[in-house]
Amino acid sequence: MTTPLPARLDRLRGTATACRHNARTIAALTANPGCARRALLDAAAVDKTVIARELGFPPRFGQSQFAITRGNAFEAMVKANGCAELLALLRTELDLSVPEVEYYDLASVGDNTANAVRYRRTRQLFDHAVVTGEGTLFDHPLLRLDIAGATAYLEPDVVALRLGGQFHVVEIKSFAVVDGQADPAQVAAAARQSAVYVIALRELIADLGEDPDALVSHNGILVCTNDFTNRPTAALVDLRKQIAVVGRQLSRLTSIEQLLDELPDGVSFEPGPELARTVAGIDARYTPECMASCELAFACRAEARQEGTVDVLGRGVCDDLGGLEDMATVLALADGSVEPPAEFDDIARLLRQARRMRLEIAG
Repeated sequence: MTTPLPARLDRLRGTATACRHNARTIAALTANPGCARRALLDAAAVDKTVIARELGFPPRFGQSQFAITRGNAFEAMVKANGCAELLALLRTELDLSVPEVEYYDLASVGDNTANAVRYRRTRQLFDHAVVTGEGTLFDHPLLRLDIAGATAYLEPDVVALRLGGQFHVVEIKSFAVVDGQADPAQVAAAARQSAVYVIALRELIADLGEDPDALVSHNGILVCTNDFTNRPTAALVDLRKQIAVVGRQLSRLTSIEQLLDELPDGVSFEPGPELARTVAGIDARYTPECMASCELAFACRAEARQEGTVDVLGRGVCDDLGGLEDMATVLALADGSVEPPAEFDDIARLLRQARRMRLEIAG
């Protein structure tokens, strides 16, 4: 009898508490779709911070508790009293017509906070809204997205309905917009997360038998703090590029069942003496970009350095090396100790020139 995928993933996680996917983790996952290690860890809802600490490489990034508290307080203020502050922003700063408001809080259904129940209620309300045009603001709706065969539940800050006849995803962030400008890296990260929500919302609309492109806007609404105050400001963000990139990367993710089939029987990510061997037995694809988004980045970097792969040099360098995969070969071609195959003649010539220039500068 075939074991269902959720049960196989639970067995892989072991007794550890499950971590839920969010838009940030999915955006990071799609930035490196060739990493089987991260795909399995995230599909099994494993806490990668715990794994990294067990391996001796604790992560060195993440929001401070102060930033998290400030962000939660800012979101609560924007959404207080049925999202009154948000509605004022939509009407004044974005000049959007929101004549009447129907507000739904989907953080729970009665006292039930189970994902399946919340998703079912979200689906019912969106179906009703599409048919009748009723409903304006949906606070913390629960959406679903397939990640290489595993279901992930996602929770946008707010989804607003019937702004120009379309649903709009609203993302609330506490970073500042000063004199009309915000940190480009933070805006880009927020846009990627919003794109994940748009894709998930379009899947829900398509599942209802409606046209997702017609009913879900490619423009997200980003709400941030204004200047150095705690007052909010809002802007429309065109997400078409991010939607295309994230969608394409999701389609490239290897099937989770295929990855599970390649694991030895009985392995798990539970902390213990076998953890390091289990993790090392799963292919990783380290790149320097992982340092900003994956808790296992330091462990994977140390492993890649030990193996001598060119991935540690970054994607741009890897592209320039045109298929050379290990540092030993690269260095041997650079110093002329080996003759290159015909297809690597041009790369070897550039490597030798670069080595010669470096020696001249150093000498």
